[in-house]
Amino acid sequence: MRLLAFLGFVAAFCAGSLSAQEFTTLKGHGGPIMGLATAASGQVASASFDNSAALWDGRAPRWLEGHDAAVTAVTFAGPGRLVTGGDDFAIRLWTTDGRSRVLGQHKGKVRGLAVSADGQSLASASWDGSLGIWSLGEEAAPHMIDLGSGVNDVAFGPNGMLFAATMDGRILRIDPERDSAPRPLAEQGFGVNRLIVDEQAGWLAYGAVDGATRVIDLASGAEVADFTLDRRPILAMAYHQDTGQLAVGDGHGYIMMIATAATGEKWRIARDFRAARKGPIWALAFSPDGGTIWAGGLDDVIYGWPVALMGEFDPAMGQWRTFLRPADSMPNGERQFMRKCSICHALTPGESRKAGPTLFGIFGRRAGSLPGYRYSPVLDGSDIIWNDETIDALFDLGPDHYIPGSKMPMQRITAAEDRKDLVAFLKYATQPKE
Repeated sequence: MRLLAFLGFVAAFCAGSLSAQEFTTLKGHGGPIMGLATAASGQVASASFDNSAALWDGRAPRWLEGHDAAVTAVTFAGPGRLVTGGDDFAIRLWTTDGRSRVLGQHKGKVRGLAVSADGQSLASASWDGSLGIWSLGEEAAPHMIDLGSGVNDVAFGPNGMLFAATMDGRILRIDPERDSAPRPLAEQGFGVNRLIVDEQAGWLAYGAVDGATRVIDLASGAEVADFTLDRRPILAMAYHQDTGQLAVGDGHGYIMMIATAATGEKWRIARDFRAARKGPIWALAFSPDGGTIWAGGLDDVIYGWPVALMGEFDPAMGQWRTFLRPADSMPNGERQFMRKCSICHALTPGESRKAGPTLFGIFGRRAGSLPGYRYSPVLDGSDIIWNDETIDALFDLGPDHYIPGSKMPMQRITAAEDRKDLVAFLKYATQPKE
């Protein structure tokens, strides 16, 4: 069967264009891929846990550095412009030559971005419980709307109408022109993570924490179709309107392709493909022709599958993270490092694209002093010297208490023995070897 599948792939590859038929990887990020978008030109934009975004022309990245924490959302805003949002609460507007400015600031992490049909407005979703509306044309004060719960995603609908997905399970309809109170379109019961709106066809698709994958009428909220499977949570969605393809990514590593009614057929699952052996699908985007689906997750790599051949490949994602190894395959100190530190920090000398500085030679080093790394202002001139006691205190209290205002994620290691083992592992792994 695999031989037949391979021969079928070769035949399809030879018959079709490279852009539509080639399995592709884009490598260079130093952390998991949190967001993806594509331009009409075919250019791919990516957002990563490594605090950066990137523009990919072919396989060569152009790095966009400016955020002080993970970049979690990205969208094109017309030719030559890109918008990103991140865990630093900031929204940045970029030109594709790499220049940027802070468009606005939330009071919590930014989780979703959407651009209006005329390209003049940006909507942002934040865990601070607000939805922001920002001008992409003339400078103007933002319109902030309090929704009473963390907001995971936002989408534009007909006539500038906005739809928001909240952490308390609501899908809300907002009319910015009338400045009226948000009205519920649906009550899911579990947090809603992702939204897709087709305003011409009049439907909204959503994915939720409990695995719900449903399509509802844009006006009434009545159910149109239900594709809920026993996989949760739903973490990513993408839509290609011209071909009527809706892609759904989940926490089990599957990409489900739904054929919408735009194809002239009934709603149906066209393909259901396990893309990752381990780990979730956090980001999805279609190529301009709909022939390729780009996907990102725990790996530092972006994967592009030819849609027509999905299912002909073994899972490719989920190969790169050593913390996915079985717990009993490594000592406790190494296990603590892999689970708490390895996404952000390398153990080897030299520069890397990870979110944090390398830990090589950390013992005896003053905090905030490694040349070439852009530290948060709170660490400039720090009097902390990294040693057994200070590293133990960092994870005992948590970075947010030990160094308030630093870029380190909030996390603790509560067991003293686990902290002791971590310190011992770091002392061995970060010292120069003779």
